Amino acid sequence: MTNSQREADTNPARLGPQKREESWRRLGDETFDLVVIGGGVVGAGTALDAATRGLRVALVEARDLASGTSSRSSKLFHGGLRYLEQLEFGLVREALRERELMMSTIAPHLVKPVSFLYPLTRRVWERPYTAAGLLMYDTMGGAKSVPGQKHLTRAGALRMVPALKRSALIGGIRYYDAQSDDARHTMTVARTAAHYGAVVRTSTQVVDFLREADRISGVRVRDVESGQETEIHAGAVINCTGVWTDELQRLSGGRGRFRVRASKGVHIVVARDRIVSESGMILRTEKSVLFVIPWRNHWIIGTTDTDWNLDLAHPAATKHDIDYLLEHVNSVLATPLTHDDIEGVYAGLRPLLAGESEETSKLSREHAVARVSPGLVAIAGGKYTTYRVMAADAVDAAAVDLPGRPQPSITDKVPLIGADGYHALVNQADHLAAQHGLHPYRVRHLLDRYGSLVHEVLALADNRPELLKPIESAPDYLGVEVVYAAAFEGALHLEDVLARRTRISIEYAHRGVDCAEQVAGLVGEVLGWSPETTKREIEVYTARVKAERESQSQPSDEAADALRSAAPEARGGLTEPVG
Repeated sequence: MTNSQREADTNPARLGPQKREESWRRLGDETFDLVVIGGGVVGAGTALDAATRGLRVALVEARDLASGTSSRSSKLFHGGLRYLEQLEFGLVREALRERELMMSTIAPHLVKPVSFLYPLTRRVWERPYTAAGLLMYDTMGGAKSVPGQKHLTRAGALRMVPALKRSALIGGIRYYDAQSDDARHTMTVARTAAHYGAVVRTSTQVVDFLREADRISGVRVRDVESGQETEIHAGAVINCTGVWTDELQRLSGGRGRFRVRASKGVHIVVARDRIVSESGMILRTEKSVLFVIPWRNHWIIGTTDTDWNLDLAHPAATKHDIDYLLEHVNSVLATPLTHDDIEGVYAGLRPLLAGESEETSKLSREHAVARVSPGLVAIAGGKYTTYRVMAADAVDAAAVDLPGRPQPSITDKVPLIGADGYHALVNQADHLAAQHGLHPYRVRHLLDRYGSLVHEVLALADNRPELLKPIESAPDYLGVEVVYAAAFEGALHLEDVLARRTRISIEYAHRGVDCAEQVAGLVGEVLGWSPETTKREIEVYTARVKAERESQSQPSDEAADALRSAAPEARGGLTEPVG
């Protein structure tokens, strides 16, 4: 074991096998101020908010960090340009302020500017109307980290995006937003919470609520890997389970103050060379907008917006969803995309507050917080970009049930782990690359995933230079990243690594199947898997991919759901309802 690895054993942000055992003991032995249920971005953000206020906090997640909605978004930190048209100025201003905070202070290593072309199709009125909206967008959130709008003629727009049909526009406006790998960002928020003292534990399912007289006093949890159960005692519990909010509410025995409605959003991923463009695009549809988003060597195209009333854990994309996206993007492309161009597909569920409207695309993205009963707070709605504000509101609501008055939220001043020193390391990338025998491009890629934690990652290869080689069927990633995912980032299953710690499951046409054996071998070394466990992990992952592929050829949600739900679970010990 290297010195770096010995130091890491005492590192509170290390979510590895030893920390997992220690966390289980602490959950049963200690009394917490808050228990947060749900390891999505809002749950992770709530744990971080509470920990940095000096509260004792535990975060439990039934599956994996970001395993639901928070790994399946459009991967944008954005104000929501279309919400301006719906006159939701407060929401847009709040989101743009958060975007600026992420790029300047909180996560400059993870959140980056990204440009979009807004094609103009109407003469006279559309340019001034859109320019006025974009002027507000450029100034509302105190945007200093992205350039302002730039107006283009038709010729200028086509030079920027040669892939467009000439007839698809009469001009254009380029504007900027920001993007991030949502699953990696969420996991980093959770690790930052652990850094500040939170107990963070995945594969830990809430199976009941504890009560003292008329109040909730904690939760009973099951380790879905081992079947063990324990009780966690706390001053208050915060339900941050997104689309599972209503299910957890029923488990608690209380009446909810709001209902959550699941809206399915599907994205497709195609190779970068299939659309010749220097910029992303935002296209109007009859109901909403469609984004074409640059994503490393790919484009992400999305999203759909339809009600979903089936399996919340595994929303399935249908042929109809994929055809909808292809039809709309092809309406403006000179060379149309086909099903054969699609490398990845993913479907996520937005947790929308029910009741505002029958059309999901018009449901408010505002969030709601309610003290459902003494000792229990629920939060839902909102959007990924405003997770930090939602978290602060949730902790404020729970403060009623805590002795004393908690300190105010300070997460607007707390960088995520990996942010400190990031900019200096970018300047030193060539030196770092030479030191480790890597190409500078590769080091910059690592810096944009790990920031200043890159030293911790590369230290794992000190005595194993073979770990600095690319994964054979997924060369965008190094073997050492897989080892780090299991040793530091809380990955417990092959799926956690292929779908979330890396994005191999959506970035390669084989969806991770071709490298499953190699990756499982590396993960198994860290987690102590037997040959039988390794074989089962590969089989379960392969079955999952097969079921997803088959579901994507089905005509309806029901048919797709039946196929996807039949695939085995990596976490076989889960029970319903799942929180």
